[in-house]
Amino acid sequence: MKYVLSAITLAMLLSACDDGALIDPQKQIGANPELPQAQNFFMPPMQVPEGTPWKAGEMPKVADGLKIEKIADRLQHPRQVLVLPNNDVLVAESNGTPKPTTAPKQLIMGLVQKASGKGGEGGNRITLLRNVNGKWEQHRFIENLTAPFGMQLVGNTLYVANADSLVKFPYETGQTEIRTPPVEVTELPGGPINHHWTKSLLASPDGSKLYVGVGSNSNVTENGIGEEYRRAAVLEVDAASGASRIYASGLRNPTGLQWEPQSGKLWAVVNERDEIGSDLVPDYMTSVQDKGFYGWPYSYYGQHVDERAQPQRPDLVEKAIKPDYALSSHVAPLGLLFYGADNMPQYRGGAFISEHGSWNRTPLNGYQVVWVKFEDGKPVGQPQPVVTGFLTDDQKQVRGLPVGLATDQQGGVLIADDAGNAIWRISSAR
Repeated sequence: MKYVLSAITLAMLLSACDDGALIDPQKQIGANPELPQAQNFFMPPMQVPEGTPWKAGEMPKVADGLKIEKIADRLQHPRQVLVLPNNDVLVAESNGTPKPTTAPKQLIMGLVQKASGKGGEGGNRITLLRNVNGKWEQHRFIENLTAPFGMQLVGNTLYVANADSLVKFPYETGQTEIRTPPVEVTELPGGPINHHWTKSLLASPDGSKLYVGVGSNSNVTENGIGEEYRRAAVLEVDAASGASRIYASGLRNPTGLQWEPQSGKLWAVVNERDEIGSDLVPDYMTSVQDKGFYGWPYSYYGQHVDERAQPQRPDLVEKAIKPDYALSSHVAPLGLLFYGADNMPQYRGGAFISEHGSWNRTPLNGYQVVWVKFEDGKPVGQPQPVVTGFLTDDQKQVRGLPVGLATDQQGGVLIADDAGNAIWRISSAR
């Protein structure tokens, strides 16, 4: 135990070398975020709140006009939610795969993050939730998966993105369990490091293609560029054959894949790189262009060069696409949902974004679900906080960490709470 405390103490002392954020987060939101000069650190600055469980009757706060309820708890790191046509809800429960410790900073980072409630084993399963006369039942739907994350139902086929493979199962409406062995559609980048293990998943409107978000295997290629093969990218997979190609690249950790309803374009939220200051680099959401390159690891926000990536690639930096909309630094967006239902008309046409929260910024940032207005297929204005209270007001304790988002058949929005091991539902209070 004393070694754990020593590691955490060391991390906090090293964090003191960082002056903390000097830029108002609102100045790092939108199409043209303010970007300061990069800093260099022997160890990355860390600030992580202590994890504490939700107390009985305690729940997140919601914006005026909304109500919130808990529909499930006692889960094991719920990450993604998928609403089925009969209004059953699938919940992917996982917390990654074992990783080797290749540097002292990784040991310290792991210890500090576990203190916030981000540690512990995930369920490696999918749980089905069913509302029966106002009470939510839980059924073990699929077990023995490998850190499942993304889920998509196409016709009678359920696709699941594991940490290292895309698999499929036959599905029948109303069933409460699947015991049929999975069929592999294609292998996904995995391996012993698997730095960003989550694999987001989205089907094309006709179901013929599947889009998989694959994060980088490092912060900025410190494990070698060879470990980044087919990573920091969105892959396009042919559902029938399993053949795949890189659809877009240079996206450090693309997740929350969604189709924007007005333009029909693919959008993602992206977790950017770390270790160059509390004000760098802003995470973002963006439309994702076929064959587009978005900078990682050589640059960020277009042509802002990251000197740490060696050897440099000025040819790639020159063509790097600037993201559409910054969300400010280190909020860690993991969920994206374009809302089109009638239950909460004030949010129709815009995007909900879940911010998992910072671990290397002073003061902390994120730990909420926000909404961004869209006009003509583009984000406008400042994000509006919709669900808060995951972090205590003094920023010393964190109760929950929002991840996956989904709209149910009644127009409510479901939120997977990773550290809180719960599923929350927000809807109109009327």
